[in-house]
Amino acid sequence: MPDVHNWQLGRTMSYPFAAAPAKWQFAFVFNTNRCINCQTCTMACRSTWTFSKGQENIWWNNVETKPFGGYPQNWDSKLLALLEEYNPGGQLWDPAAGKSPEAPYGRFEGKTIFEAAASYAGTDGPKVALGYIPTAEEWAAPNIFEDHARPEARPPSAVKHMVAALPEHKVWFFYLARLCNHCTYPGCLAACPRQAIYKRPEDGVVLIDQSRCNGYQKCVEACPYKKSIFRPNTGTSEKCVACYPRLEGRDPELSPNGEPCETRCMTACVGKIRMQGLVRIEEDGAWAKDPQNPIYYLVRERQVALPLYPQFGTEPNGFYIPPRWVPRPYLIQMFGPGVGHAIEQYSCPDRELLAVLQLFRTAQQIIFRFEIQPGPKIAEIEVTMPDGSSRAQAIFNDTVIGYNKFDQEAVRITIEEPIFERPAIHANSI
Repeated sequence: MPDVHNWQLGRTMSYPFAAAPAKWQFAFVFNTNRCINCQTCTMACRSTWTFSKGQENIWWNNVETKPFGGYPQNWDSKLLALLEEYNPGGQLWDPAAGKSPEAPYGRFEGKTIFEAAASYAGTDGPKVALGYIPTAEEWAAPNIFEDHARPEARPPSAVKHMVAALPEHKVWFFYLARLCNHCTYPGCLAACPRQAIYKRPEDGVVLIDQSRCNGYQKCVEACPYKKSIFRPNTGTSEKCVACYPRLEGRDPELSPNGEPCETRCMTACVGKIRMQGLVRIEEDGAWAKDPQNPIYYLVRERQVALPLYPQFGTEPNGFYIPPRWVPRPYLIQMFGPGVGHAIEQYSCPDRELLAVLQLFRTAQQIIFRFEIQPGPKIAEIEVTMPDGSSRAQAIFNDTVIGYNKFDQEAVRITIEEPIFERPAIHANSI
């Protein structure tokens, strides 16, 4: 298999196909600290794409309660166990190994789903990617173990890069919103024997050609996030399409001049946890340096948003700001060794980061560039940091402006939320 560079692993890895970078890449950032599990995103997707016969158990978007919840049930723990079985004790990170823009989290020393598959010795023949097909029971309940908590987890001895971890909750859970990550190196694409799955060169969206799909479910087996799902009445697999008509600016009301818009699940978010965008990709596959793009800024510039299970090796383009109250070993397993840095950034955001965080769910058009206009100092508060120390945070009422693809203003918002007092003529006035 060819070698491709995976910046999330900090090294090259084996993949069935040579790298073929898209011009732009669909990507998103979710802030798990804000998610309230209202499932508005889930139902927005459901009412748009998966409301038909045969799609009863197809949820392109879902929100699950971690650590016990999952759709399909146990999707992540089962794959982690498989990888551990094929590389016992070797699924470790070396966070100190050559940190650089090409390796922001250090280097992953273990095996990806593609590399572990090389030693697969099952009875069903060779595999391109290590995986499994969930049972009908595992697909049956998208909200299983909702709001179930677990006691504080003790750090395993194998974790050698622990950081100070205060404050944490002894009893904890958090909500993890998920959809297809439109990976740079998709497991579903790699495994499809019909070559029915492809990655769009214009935006990196991964799609399934329904006219070529024969329903072998190799994509279901190989996707580590289980976001390719079999539809029984058509005999084909389906997955999130990233609402690509909106990305193309084809909504006549939201995009009167062809402005790219965010997906349905993003724009419907009540908790304002979601930001979706497009990042420019260089010819060598690297993210083009663009610190004024909010997605690039949060992921590459500040590293406050981290990939979900980067060790799987697909280079997912979905990123998460980790929850502050969860034990660090669990978060490191899920998001990699950048957790400590990300939580420290988020616990006491500086002036610029605080302004960018205000852009979440303020516009339906995709924000390609932001600008900050300085405002007066309005507060200074004491913040408890993850290591237990205190830090003074100065807050300024800056104005952050977001611009669309055509460099037109799409949103303008201040740090301090404005207060509007209704006139006394209204019955419910104060």
